[in-house]
Amino acid sequence: MKATICAHIQQLEELKTPKAHACEECLKIGSHWVHLRTCQTCGATLCCDSSPNRHASRHAAAENHPVAASAEPGERWLYCYVDEAYAEY
Repeated sequence: MKATICAHIQQLEELKTPKAHACEECLKIGSHWVHLRTCQTCGATLCCDSSPNRHASRHAAAENHPVAASAEPGERWLYCYVDEAYAEY
């Protein structure tokens, strides 16, 4: 994936980190996840699009929260759902 820094990513002042290594919504419904993403608007940690429920992208669309960061240990990247932009940090 080519790194592209969009206006949404550029506007971030401080990165939010996951409060726990779990999808908040999957825990509520007893489901499982593959990888986790942390919303950079509200700090919610949710599952990726490879997970059955795709909570991170659903949250981004429903709440108009465009940027998520990988919540996986050792991964340092951001993704903007609106602009389909990716940036490492």
